[in-house]
Amino acid sequence: MSDRFRLTLAQLNPTVGDLKGNAGLALDAWRQGKEAGADMVALPEMFITGYNAQDLVMKPAFHTDAIAHIEALAKDCADGPTLAIGGPWIEGTELFNAYHICTGGKVVSRVLKHHLPNETVFDEVRIFDSGPLMGPYSVGNTRIGSPVCEDAWHEDVAETLAETGAEFLIVPNGSPYYRNKFETRLNHMVARVVETGLPLVYLNMVGGQDDQVFDGGSFVLNPGGRLAVQLPVFDACVAHVDFERGPEGWRALEGPFQKHPDAWEQDYRVMVEALRDYCRKTGFGKVLLGLSGGVDSALVAAIAVDALGSENVRCVMLPSEYTSQHSLEDAEACARALGCHYDYVPIAEGRAAITTTLEPLFKDLKPDLTEENIQSRLRGLLLMALSNKFGEMLLTTGNKSEVAVGYATIYGDMAGGYNPIKDLYKTRVFETCRWRNANHRAWMMGPEGEVIPDRIITKPPSAELREDQKDSDSLPDYPVLDGILEILVDRDGSIEDCVAAGYAREDAKKVEHLVYISEYKRFQSAPGARLTRGAFWLDRRYPIVNRWRDPG
Repeated sequence: MSDRFRLTLAQLNPTVGDLKGNAGLALDAWRQGKEAGADMVALPEMFITGYNAQDLVMKPAFHTDAIAHIEALAKDCADGPTLAIGGPWIEGTELFNAYHICTGGKVVSRVLKHHLPNETVFDEVRIFDSGPLMGPYSVGNTRIGSPVCEDAWHEDVAETLAETGAEFLIVPNGSPYYRNKFETRLNHMVARVVETGLPLVYLNMVGGQDDQVFDGGSFVLNPGGRLAVQLPVFDACVAHVDFERGPEGWRALEGPFQKHPDAWEQDYRVMVEALRDYCRKTGFGKVLLGLSGGVDSALVAAIAVDALGSENVRCVMLPSEYTSQHSLEDAEACARALGCHYDYVPIAEGRAAITTTLEPLFKDLKPDLTEENIQSRLRGLLLMALSNKFGEMLLTTGNKSEVAVGYATIYGDMAGGYNPIKDLYKTRVFETCRWRNANHRAWMMGPEGEVIPDRIITKPPSAELREDQKDSDSLPDYPVLDGILEILVDRDGSIEDCVAAGYAREDAKKVEHLVYISEYKRFQSAPGARLTRGAFWLDRRYPIVNRWRDPG
């Protein structure tokens, strides 16, 4: 009996619904494993379908097709190492999230996911049936247990596998990013290792899907919880891990170990990868955005250039009489620094035509928010016209602070197909701009150096829809606003929690009211990159009609 086992880990980027393409990625990884003399090649959870496929998996024609692709893949991988791949499985009327073990041209074992997550972005209780607690499967000279993703966050599955003869654990995952999540994952997996005494392989996928980005960062733990292998975050890769069996069982040999960047870099990378994959997987090659001379649109422009290249980004300045000379200069300087196309489209003529058209109806009425919103919606109309004419997807540029309190015009500056900074509070927008100016990485397609002029970062924020307008005229200063929002939204806290943290009760109640009455806007807003567990979309589902307010 051999005392060595080689495992090939395929940390790859599937596309939801691309069964043929995902099978092709799996086959290529299997061939690399075969060439490297692997005993087994492992891919992540639900890899054949892509993840998170949501209700698509429940469609009978789709899950039947996915299962057929797995069975065909098993035949293609008959002569070589075992292939393990995630995908759906049907037994009777029940639909399972399964891990398919393929050897000798057939699927010889299936592990059915037991614990179905039903929180944050996950709704698997609605989609899948819960599988039973199962034992290990055999591969060559060893017995392997595979808790599927959520199963490894609970004690019972891993303990059952250890008690029924598993010699090490392979955990296939579809685990999306949120800030500082790696430590949470690592702590849970160390707990499983300590409880079972077995080595554990944590295999995660990479790539963007709608609002979620799967960040990879796969790793291998030896008994005692020591890291033996750590793969990079966000990068697709195929890595080979060797195990050696001694008197006390299997241990992984030291392998590749990639240090992970800090949270600021990971957040920025998520926004870049989210946009890059959203465009690639939906078929958009080019984007455009309104570049106002403000900090939000400047950061979105930088993200877009880093994701797609400057030749694929159009920036459009749409000035009115309220647009300052500084904004005109700053927008053009930012576009030039990024190297992207820059258009200048004044809105004066269009606004005059709309004002004339409405004059008989608005006669003797004082100007108010209506006239401000006309400007924003006119800009949205012009940007959408450019999007239609040139086939470029329009990006929206509202930060999380604005999205939270509705400080944006529906059908105006909210128009567009994707919002890279939707989950980034305004205070973090400023710091992220500074971070990008000071840092450049190989995965960025944009230029090095200061791509966002310093004056954009340091000047007081303004929508410039009326004379001498500043954001602070309508909202608490952003450090206060963001602090309150973090408590109310990200932590699901109360007014009393805000007061205990040092914020004025009046400010907290005002912000809470704005959050609730803006739900209808968020319901119609573009998707955007998820950075936190409190992102607006699947993480937070509130009614549009809601008259309750915290009495605190």
